[in-house]
Amino acid sequence: MPTIMPEAGTHGCRPACYARTARTQTTQMQMTSTQSTRVLPNRLIAVWLGILLAAAVAACASGTDVPGNTPTPETSNQPDRTAVEAVPQATPTPVSNTSAVEAPDTPAAAVPAVMVEPRLELEPVATLVRPVFLTHAGDGSDRLYIVEQAGRILILEDGVLLPDPFLDIRVRVKDTGNEQGLLGLAFPPDYSRTLEFYVNYTAQGNQTVVSRFNASPANSLLALEGSEEKLLTIPQPATNHNGGMLLFGPDNMLWIGTGDGGAADDRFRNGQNPDSLLGKMLRIDVLGQRGRGYDIPDDNPWVDRNWEGQPVRDEVWAVGLRNPWRYAFDPATGDLWIADVGQNLYEDVHFVPAGSAGGLNFGWPLMEGAHCFPPGRTCDPTGLEQVVAEFPHGTGDCSVTGGYVYRGSDWPAMIGLYVVGDFCSGRIWTVANAGSPSAPDWQVRELADTDHNISSFGEDADGELYLLDLEGGVYRMEFPAH
Repeated sequence: MPTIMPEAGTHGCRPACYARTARTQTTQMQMTSTQSTRVLPNRLIAVWLGILLAAAVAACASGTDVPGNTPTPETSNQPDRTAVEAVPQATPTPVSNTSAVEAPDTPAAAVPAVMVEPRLELEPVATLVRPVFLTHAGDGSDRLYIVEQAGRILILEDGVLLPDPFLDIRVRVKDTGNEQGLLGLAFPPDYSRTLEFYVNYTAQGNQTVVSRFNASPANSLLALEGSEEKLLTIPQPATNHNGGMLLFGPDNMLWIGTGDGGAADDRFRNGQNPDSLLGKMLRIDVLGQRGRGYDIPDDNPWVDRNWEGQPVRDEVWAVGLRNPWRYAFDPATGDLWIADVGQNLYEDVHFVPAGSAGGLNFGWPLMEGAHCFPPGRTCDPTGLEQVVAEFPHGTGDCSVTGGYVYRGSDWPAMIGLYVVGDFCSGRIWTVANAGSPSAPDWQVRELADTDHNISSFGEDADGELYLLDLEGGVYRMEFPAH
């Protein structure tokens, strides 16, 4: 299992840290926003990078000191495009799984850096107030639906942000906590026929609410606010770790990731509690259930059996999650990728191959990432799902933001790679298995280092990806040819 190994640590937070964590840049170069007319041609950039790299190698060979910090170009006030160069990164270090492991006192030393291509460019498409999610309806309209944390959903159509919100439920939404608000949106595969859609929000009474709404048959650009049907209401004992993601899987079931109830250290003991819906991955059947709530899928793992002698809520598909803020299915394979926000030391990514029957235990709070929790104790990870990538805190990483497996057409070199980022550092990576299903070789590559508070990634109907900055910006991720 690969890991990015920076220096020791900062505290995790989601979806908003109170202030951006300072980042060490001694081995990194990043470019901030510039006018597109000031971006050098790619071939010229390549020439200059080659000259600089040759000079750096010569300087190292001769023992000459090379400045660690590269000056950042002046930022334009109104950029047409944010250009982000791929940056050096520590090569991922494998972590061995043993029957009894102990959390290390200090991270392992980083190994020599490598340059990663291609260059990422972020094309601004809209500016909102605290955007936290972007998706499409799958109805052929190519509209993008963007969720604002305060309780609105807006539509971007043909590059224009429509003035009237698709849905405005701000009076029902509590967003006074950084991790509360309207957090998730999902359109079912039959949306074009039923005009039903689903949201996940924090209610004024401090509960997680999963609801069904209808768009107006007379005007599909507007939702009917009075059509709400509450499907699940889960009391939240604290203001953080609210989860928030909703997603229809390839099985047409609605998948709901819930946080462990908040505070810290799984204080409320929900992660491994089979009688709680918190700290879990839930799976329910909502299609065709208007007015009747939802059904439990017959093949949910604990419908007809217990877990270690204890009954489990029928909605539960997996246990042991801390705060699965964003997760995604690979549309080509059906594999499930879960980015789970960590505690104080590690952010992690889980991979579940298509066809899994569930009944999984992702380990929290027995483990944080690939390490026993709390630090210093020994544990037996037998039977726990091990992470495929982890990101230790230290160079600004503190809150992982899951993305998508790229299946678009504009970026051929990235097809099949899972894209993931960090809210605090703004860094973006790809994760992929360079081995086989039976002998995996997980590889993590740093794709870019940005100045953005990455609240979420988004995907349009063509499989192209977007980046959302909690400070307001929504960007299309583009990779121009070299």
